[in-house]
This record gives sequence, C-alpha cells and structure tokens, in this order.
Amino acid sequence: MVTTRCCVVGGGPAGMMLGLLLARAGIDVTVLEKHEDFLRDFRGDTIHPSTLEVMHELGFLQEFLTHPYAPISRGALQIGGRTFQVADFSRLPTHCKFIAMMPQWDFLNFIAAKARQYPSFHLMMRTEATGLRDGGLIAQTPEGEITIDAELVIAADGRHSTVRDAAGLHPTEFGAPIDVLWLRLTRRDGDPSETLGRMAGGKMLVTLDRGDYWQCAYVIPKGGIEATQAAGLPAFRAAIATLAPHFADRVEELKSWDDIKLLTVAVNRLAEWSRPGLLFIGDAAHAMSPIGGVGVNLAIQDAVATANILIPKLKHGLVTPDDLKAVQQRREPPTIRTQRVQLFMQDRFIFPALSGAGRDKPPLVLRLMQWIPPLRRIPARLMGMGFQPEHIRH
Repeated sequence: MVTTRCCVVGGGPAGMMLGLLLARAGIDVTVLEKHEDFLRDFRGDTIHPSTLEVMHELGFLQEFLTHPYAPISRGALQIGGRTFQVADFSRLPTHCKFIAMMPQWDFLNFIAAKARQYPSFHLMMRTEATGLRDGGLIAQTPEGEITIDAELVIAADGRHSTVRDAAGLHPTEFGAPIDVLWLRLTRRDGDPSETLGRMAGGKMLVTLDRGDYWQCAYVIPKGGIEATQAAGLPAFRAAIATLAPHFADRVEELKSWDDIKLLTVAVNRLAEWSRPGLLFIGDAAHAMSPIGGVGVNLAIQDAVATANILIPKLKHGLVTPDDLKAVQQRREPPTIRTQRVQLFMQDRFIFPALSGAGRDKPPLVLRLMQWIPPLRRIPARLMGMGFQPEHIRH
C-alpha cells in the first residue's frame, strides 16, 4: 500500500507540472505514469509563451532554454502557392516572444528532475491506475496490484482517461470534421525556414521545424484514414510532394504506413470536472483540437490554477468539494472560448478547404492581415497566451 496526500494520475504536462508545484509547496504528492519513460513520438511539442512565462516565474527559464529547441516567432499559411503571415509573437507581453518547439519528453524530463529535488515528490513509473476506491485508487505495477490511499486524486491521464471511465463520467462531444496523420521527414540545408501550413487542391500539410527533421501533420477528413490508405502509399507521398515540392526528394523515407501515425481529433469537455476527493484536469477534462497546438499549454494552465487554488487548502486543512469546483470555475471559461475558436476554424475554414468548397481561395481575414499587419497580433495573443493565462502564486 502507498499512502500520499495527493495522487496525480498521468505523467504528462499537466500531471508533472502539478506534481512539481505541489511538492514545491511541501505537499506530499505521488505522480503515476504507466510507461517506463516519457519517450513517445508525435506528442504535443509546442511550448507556448504562456508556459515559458511559468518557467520564468519558477526561476527555471534560462536553464530550460539551454536544452535544444527551435523558436517560432511568426506563423504563416500558404494557400495555392501564396503565403500569408497570420501570427506575430514579437509583441507579446512575455519574456519569451516565441513558441519553443521542443520534444515533449525533454520538457517532461526537465520538470521531473526539478520535482525530484523536493522530498515530498514521488514519481512511480510503470504504474497504471486501474480503478477507484474509497479514499484512493487501485494501480497495477510490474510487481502486481497495489492500493494507493490518497486524500485527493487528480486525474491528468489524457483524453482516454482510465480514471474518468472508472468514475462513470463521459464528456460531451462537440464534433471534429478532421483527423491528422503525423509523420517526420529529414530537414536539409536549403529548406524553407518557415514553419507554416500549406493548403492546395483540397489538401493540407503543416510543417514544424524540429532542427534536424520536419514534423509534419497531414490533415484528412474525419474517418478518412481507410480511403487514404486504400489510395496507396505512393499517392500519399505524391500528395506531400505536391504541397511541399522541396520534400519530393525525401518522401521515400516513408517506407510503410507504420511511419505514419493517426491522431483521431476530438473536441470534448466534461460537464463536471470533479467529485468529492476527485478532480480532472487537462485532456481528461477537455480534449482540444490540434489547431494552434494549444492543448499542452491549456493543460499546464490547468495545473497552475489547480495548484494556486488547492495549495492553501492542502496546507491548512481538507480539500472540500467546493474547492475542487473552484478549479472548474476558474478554467472552464477559457477552455470553452478556446474550443469555440477551434471549432469555428475547423468548420468554417479547414473542412471546407479539404472538401473543395472555396478551394485555394484565401478568406477575407487572411487578406486583411496582409494589409493591416497589427491584426496578426490577435491570433498570436490567442495562441501564445490564451484567454486567461495563469501565474504562480505560491
């Protein structure tokens, strides 16, 4: 049996950041991570200015930025061969006026190393929560099943949350007309330097500069994976080369469909994020579309808000159901607004472009951004900081 004040399920960005913040405040916290390490491909790797600001407030920023990363100070979209500047992060009121592209495992390893400096932090790898019990939960380890006694369980175990299923909770689905195929291609000298989205001929490709390779997201209609595979890998390679001609000499790096990973896009949200002694944050409470890459940073904002609200309660008494509801009251409004923006972009812009409606015709808002450059600060603010950035209080 393991006894802890707070058990955080899930060693992703929300879970690890919350574990660090609680341990830093002297709260005994145990984080469960079902894998043996953090090394997994095609996780959210965008560290937005809001998260970099949290790192500054923790005093970690300079050390954090010594790790390899690729800065993105502007965002662009190419439609039918014409490039439109859509986001300018250089005017944000933050210490870092860029998005840092960094492998998520590097970010999580950094947070874990900082958290381990506190004796009240405990990280249990290869430990998977399998069910809830009164006063804690049940988990599976390589040595067998264990019980964990905890005053508070916080589920940060992602969009397929086991804890959420065990609690009998089901999020409301808001629909997503797209899915994404993730892949990587070698980056070479002479490649275009911009990280941007490309749309042409009813197809869309997003390329992210990762230093020695490009991480690419090929957008398909919802449920379109079977049709894409049925058309054959050569046709898929050709589509990529058409959208990004400089990739024509390396699309053969995609040897099989095993080199291409499907992300089934979902946008959903729990009506209630808590039960007595149980709280959901991050993707376990609200799955986000990959548009803008904001999911990781919303999860971290959830963690910061949770720590700000619960640390005084944990230090001086018991956490009440109203305290847990206060987290949802704080974080649900920016989540709703962000999801509405994502759904608007999906339904009114991306899906019509994929289906051929208005093919290769740039919308008016993009044309306005070229004529009035200050307008580019609006999407930069929404992407880089969100509707309600959180700050470290304790």
